[in-house]
Amino acid sequence: MFFTDIIQETYLALMANKARSGLTILGIVIGIGSVIAMVSIGQGVQSSITSSIESLGSNLIMVQPGTQRGIGSQVSSGRGSSQTLTLADAEAVKQQISLVGNVAPEASSRYQITAKGTNTNTQVVGTTTAYSIVRNVSVASGVFISDQNVNNSAKVAVIGPTVRVDLFGEGVDPLGKTIKINKIEFKVIGMTKEKGGSGFSNQDDMIFIPISTAQKFLTGNDYLSTMSIQAVDEKSMTELQNQVSALLLSRHGITDPTKADFSIMNQADIVSSMSTVTQTLTLLLGAIAGISLVVGGIGIMNMMLTTVTERTREIGLRKAIGAKKKDITVQFLSEAVALTFIGGVIGIILGWLASLAMTRFAGITTTVSIPSVFLAIGVSGAIGIIFGYYPAWRAAKLNPIDALRYE
Repeated sequence: MFFTDIIQETYLALMANKARSGLTILGIVIGIGSVIAMVSIGQGVQSSITSSIESLGSNLIMVQPGTQRGIGSQVSSGRGSSQTLTLADAEAVKQQISLVGNVAPEASSRYQITAKGTNTNTQVVGTTTAYSIVRNVSVASGVFISDQNVNNSAKVAVIGPTVRVDLFGEGVDPLGKTIKINKIEFKVIGMTKEKGGSGFSNQDDMIFIPISTAQKFLTGNDYLSTMSIQAVDEKSMTELQNQVSALLLSRHGITDPTKADFSIMNQADIVSSMSTVTQTLTLLLGAIAGISLVVGGIGIMNMMLTTVTERTREIGLRKAIGAKKKDITVQFLSEAVALTFIGGVIGIILGWLASLAMTRFAGITTTVSIPSVFLAIGVSGAIGIIFGYYPAWRAAKLNPIDALRYE
């Protein structure tokens, strides 16, 4: 049987019962569309989390105060609120470790911010000039905190675009305006560029002030809430982490690393851990959606078995005029594969459109990758072969004499 003959026979067979073929295809469409949409959500979440972490800075190591539960564990509850890190520690790290590119000490907490009848509650970060380099913060207007501001304990502030909107409104130039942090007046000298983000790491919803000012007027002590350290290059991060740990243990008089009064988080490790979690989430979502594919495959098998029964006399006639088992098998298998392929293509289009709709109307980040599209096409074809083979095999097995006598 020639390829063109197979195509023609497949078309005629599927069009002979359009409603049944359409409903069978619908099962595959729903399955493939669900897989594409669910996987795109998982990949979108992974991409969003990774970009959010990387936007905090490059080659970054973060040291936070607090006792550890064990080696490599995070600090205990109240992370960052313990008082074990000082400016002297930050200075020692910068001066004594050659793998350090920059160090940005931070003394941060949430405060009520007011400005001419408006108010908001946001994170106030007391830091130094190096923060803009270490944490990839750029200024959209005005200037960032200078060394002179730190030395003079100046009451100046650099606000994020979200804070600008909350306090002054959209499009208002905040430079030169006065805000009150914990009832203390600060002059706005700059506004950072919009980076996007959410939760505690949203730099658009932060206010930056000199660390000396924060410690003198807000916290009332010399302790740090975080120390952000930038390695000279990516390859040095693990060694830098070890050297920072050894230096701080020595400065704090601690001989047992398990009793360290600080916690070190490596940015690369955080990205790797979060990627593992989101990959597992993607697989889970894909597996859940894949159940509908199995149901669709069962629907194809059911339809093909019904078709074999209805076309028993046709099969007997074909065999009587010389059709071989292989020809019968290929014919029915091609019908099953055609059903799943058509459903797969439509499902990919609908899944892609569903992903775009979720991004636009629901605000859910989605990413449809080309490999997932090809995987969906491959899966749809495989389902056609797997669930179509048994009906095709049954058709090929029929005895031509019995088939011709079938009523």
